[in-house]
Amino acid sequence: MHTRPLAARAGRLAAAALLALLLHGCAAAPGLAVARPAGGTDREEELLVPGGNGSMLQDEITLTLRSDSVILKVTPLEEWVIRLTAPDTWSRLSSLSSVHRAEVVRQTGAATPSLFLVSFFSQTPGAAFHPQDVQIENRGHRQRPLVIRPLTQGWGEERLEQERAQLAVYAFTDEVDLEQPLTIEYSNDVAAGWDAILRRLEVERGRARARAGLGGR
Repeated sequence: MHTRPLAARAGRLAAAALLALLLHGCAAAPGLAVARPAGGTDREEELLVPGGNGSMLQDEITLTLRSDSVILKVTPLEEWVIRLTAPDTWSRLSSLSSVHRAEVVRQTGAATPSLFLVSFFSQTPGAAFHPQDVQIENRGHRQRPLVIRPLTQGWGEERLEQERAQLAVYAFTDEVDLEQPLTIEYSNDVAAGWDAILRRLEVERGRARARAGLGGR
């Protein structure tokens, strides 16, 4: 089994593909903070740290699931989470979130949809993937995406070229609470581990506030 090297390579290729997409029109100017969606709660304000002070890697806030020959990676695009990543990662993820959030709200009318960056990867040529089979379980509810917005060419073919990731932004309802246990389900397989990510986020939040000169939480 070579799950860890394969998963790491999938993450690098997904990040490279995303960066290329952002450089073609979605990226914000360096250091530019992207506005939060309207309707943020006091708790969300408390969770936010000043932008540009995080240091986490994208893979550190990502749930990874392996199903047969396909690796699925799911990264939340909630602002309080992605602000804890390194500045370049935060910039491109926040830009991606801003662009697609506006379109999802326009398309569905959902006030504050929960967005996730989803990537599929395989080393097996022609491996099939099934975008609609991705589900989230959170707060006792299991839900399928409201909208899927593809980022890469060939998404609709639902076949993976060897070592080439397929990416999309998934929108779920505003009922997803990232401070609660969360699992990703795909093809009868489950990715847990969000609790461990939450602990890392909490530690990084304290460090980011210190870097910003705000002291402890």
